[in-house]
Amino acid sequence: MFNIFRKSKPKLSEIIPNGFIDIHSHVLPGIDDGAKDVNEAMTLISNMKKLGFSKVIGTPHVYPGLYENNKDSIKKSFESLIKYQNSFKIEVDYGAEYMIDRQLIKLAEKKNIITINDDYILIEIGFIAAPMDLYDIIFQVKLMGYKIIIAHPERYIFYFNNFSEYFKLKDVGCFFQLNLTSLVGHYGEKVSKISDKLIKNNLIEFVGSDVHNLRHINFFDKKLKIKNIKQIEKTLERNNLFE
Repeated sequence: MFNIFRKSKPKLSEIIPNGFIDIHSHVLPGIDDGAKDVNEAMTLISNMKKLGFSKVIGTPHVYPGLYENNKDSIKKSFESLIKYQNSFKIEVDYGAEYMIDRQLIKLAEKKNIITINDDYILIEIGFIAAPMDLYDIIFQVKLMGYKIIIAHPERYIFYFNNFSEYFKLKDVGCFFQLNLTSLVGHYGEKVSKISDKLIKNNLIEFVGSDVHNLRHINFFDKKLKIKNIKQIEKTLERNNLFE
């Protein structure tokens, strides 16, 4: 781990522990706005291995009206990639990143959801505003035995001036997954500051790369913009739950 007593802040790559498990990425080929084909997917995964990752979970978008993915299409994409696993020599698995809407309840009722680690669902909230029935959807899905991980809460700008909403989401049992590149300013200074505040308040359980392309890989060479480095290092270790 990085020596916190050094004056300069570390690069993001310097705090990635060997054996890191990434629970949020878009490396599955030809299925959303991530890797366009198998070759690009293999390039991304090979670079992630160089950074110290030992396992990458591809989580393509399931977004009605935009990315109409389902169990079959995601499995097909995964199978097109996994047959080359001997080439990139890193464990690859798959899940999904679900847009939270009423459709999620229907999928949960039919047990037609791709989970991570048996019962975790990775969900995202729209970037304009949260749905009016957000808490009802969360309640209904949790009632069916699923655990909800909210992807990149630091990117939902409508919560920035209403920070108490983060605590409310925690109170109803949601877990938070922060994007690693938020720590180095990829999404702007405000997102980095909110990331630091979430970390300081012990609201982040997990992290993910949310890698879509090589440009995202390049951000791992940037220096951290946060203060709570020791806390985020501990959070990185908690991803071991998904071995």
